[in-house]
Amino acid sequence: MLQVCLNGAGNRAQCAHLPVTPQQLAAAARDAVAAGAQDIHLHPKDHDGEDTLESTAVAAALTAVRAAVPGIPLGVTTGAWATPDPEARAAQVRSWTVLPDHASVNWHEDGATEVATTLLDQGIGIEAGIFSGTPAAQHFLNWPESHRVLRVLAEITDTGPQTAIHTAADLLDELRPATTSPVLLHGADDAAWPILQLAASRRLDTRIGLEDTLRLPNGTPAKTNADLVRAADKIIQQVFRQSR
Repeated sequence: MLQVCLNGAGNRAQCAHLPVTPQQLAAAARDAVAAGAQDIHLHPKDHDGEDTLESTAVAAALTAVRAAVPGIPLGVTTGAWATPDPEARAAQVRSWTVLPDHASVNWHEDGATEVATTLLDQGIGIEAGIFSGTPAAQHFLNWPESHRVLRVLAEITDTGPQTAIHTAADLLDELRPATTSPVLLHGADDAAWPILQLAASRRLDTRIGLEDTLRLPNGTPAKTNADLVRAADKIIQQVFRQSR
């Protein structure tokens, strides 16, 4: 499965063509799905372009994107940077009137279990975000409900193109066979493309988008999420052909 991560915690000061508004997210999602994306992860934004978990903003983003790509699974963040207080963050999730298909929970953040439990109560799938270089994996594996997540996000924070491969291998070894959930492996910045290729070689789900990298594999700037998805799909298909 190839997921597109449309915008992340960034803003238009960092990337002039980052989709921020519901309409921009809908257009970006439509193009990314047409390019080959099978799942969507996005960060709803407030009027200042900053991440928010506020119900109205979440509903607006989800409604617009669903109308653009009906039937495509759609997920959002629950990152603590949007609402640092764990209880307030869980309360915001409970207040959502339009529900995503899934939401990511970063297991190194305070309140991860509270937010995850709230998502389960709401019937929302959980993407368990396990950052390399943190104790997140053990925290997650110690959670009694860890078997109920939709998937595990193995998130490689090491951005060195060579060292990230070893970091990813270590994290995957730590997660398996302790978890039987599907694993989505991805990297960021200079390591985004090497980690995507590693994910393809291991037959793991993966993702790409302007949240993870602003550049194509050849180093040129990417203009859209769809450009990144097309490049990712090409790499994945090439890896599959070579392994037959």
